[in-house]
Amino acid sequence: MYLQQFFIEGLGCASYLVGCEGAGVAAVIDPDRDVQKYLNEAAAHNLMITHIVETHLHADHVSGNTELAQHTGAAIYVHEAANVEFEHNVLSDGDRIVLGNVELHVRFTPGHTPESITLLVIDKTRAEEPWMALTGDTLFVGDAGRPDLVGLDVAKELAGHMHHTLQNVYLPMADGVMILPGHGAGSLCGKSIGSVLTTTLGYERLHNPALLIADRKEYIDFAVSGLPEQPGNNKRIKQINRQGPRILGEVAPRGLSVLDTVTELRRGAILLDVRSKAAYKAKHIPGSVYLEADAQLSNRAGFMLPPDVPIILLLTDEEQYRQVVYSLARVGYDSVVGYLADSLQTWEAMRLPTTSGDIHDISALQLHDLLDQDAKPLVIDVRETWEYRQGHVPGARLMSLGDFARRTDELDPRQPIAVICASGSRSQSAAALLGTKGFETVYNVVGGTIGWLQHGFPLERA
Repeated sequence: MYLQQFFIEGLGCASYLVGCEGAGVAAVIDPDRDVQKYLNEAAAHNLMITHIVETHLHADHVSGNTELAQHTGAAIYVHEAANVEFEHNVLSDGDRIVLGNVELHVRFTPGHTPESITLLVIDKTRAEEPWMALTGDTLFVGDAGRPDLVGLDVAKELAGHMHHTLQNVYLPMADGVMILPGHGAGSLCGKSIGSVLTTTLGYERLHNPALLIADRKEYIDFAVSGLPEQPGNNKRIKQINRQGPRILGEVAPRGLSVLDTVTELRRGAILLDVRSKAAYKAKHIPGSVYLEADAQLSNRAGFMLPPDVPIILLLTDEEQYRQVVYSLARVGYDSVVGYLADSLQTWEAMRLPTTSGDIHDISALQLHDLLDQDAKPLVIDVRETWEYRQGHVPGARLMSLGDFARRTDELDPRQPIAVICASGSRSQSAAALLGTKGFETVYNVVGGTIGWLQHGFPLERA
């Protein structure tokens, strides 16, 4: 038997290649859009990818299933409750996928979504009982899948299904079964997913809060409270996955001249600046959207970018191109036109505008001093409601990042705005958005509410 886990930092997604080296066949579970890694790994172990299995319809990232199917000719397998619109084979509870001496036994495990499944992995050269469980978004390290991504209206119903799944499918398994989840730390598909990428059912039985609640009503209350922000663009991502993701094909850098870039911008494209924060502050093109090309790019893009708009990248170097394109494609932004190949000096030489500054980084101490002045800034807290209620800067107004782009019209562009979150990460994205909309004075509170607390400043609770 052969098994390999692939993990995407930031987005927190895990996918798997599992197969039988003796028979030379394998399956990919929950594939990412960058499918070349599966092709390379399979080729290195003389495996032919014959099956592509989705544990559920994802709401936080777009699948690579159609792309991988085109490369390999493998069939895509999805549970019958998914109601997908692309060509696929239907899975039901109790079905078996045979890969030589390896078998994947399908268990229907609704809760995170109505169609979620778990794949019990059996290596028949060793034993007849399950060795591992590919749990998708049902059971994580230290957590279970949140029930609200299908819709808040059905969250309690799905939480009830999850309780049944955990109590009647998972807990009866042997302690030694390895748990291989579909997400790790960084994912928004759970409340507090651990950073370790595998665990055992025995350990989770003792220490996972989701498995320790036997009472159904108590579990439902636990599952629907204290949820983090929903992944940006999540409804659109889920619809893309239901319809069948567009095939990206080869991703190769396409350089654009200043004139080509201006033409595309006049046609409605947006310029996405993914350079370092220091480079952006030193000089950037007015109206550009700023999202640094770090591990959080995929998570932030869904809150910052409008759907289905052509995108031009402003990069530090061409080698970033492929990384950024896939970071965007993973959350449904497929329309990258190219990147500005000419320098900003060339842009300026053609008498096109640049600017600097826009967003001012300040510490919690500096914010405290500003709030004592007559022309004090309005503090906007972009954390989630449950975080805000636990304690916030006195007088801060709650506008969670997931709602922020839709609510900027509520703010006066002439009034100084100080944006704060827990640490300065989410607030940076929100502050950059205000910069693109012409707000005159915008502060990003580096260190966030944590920094405010560390200075001993009081919090207001509501």
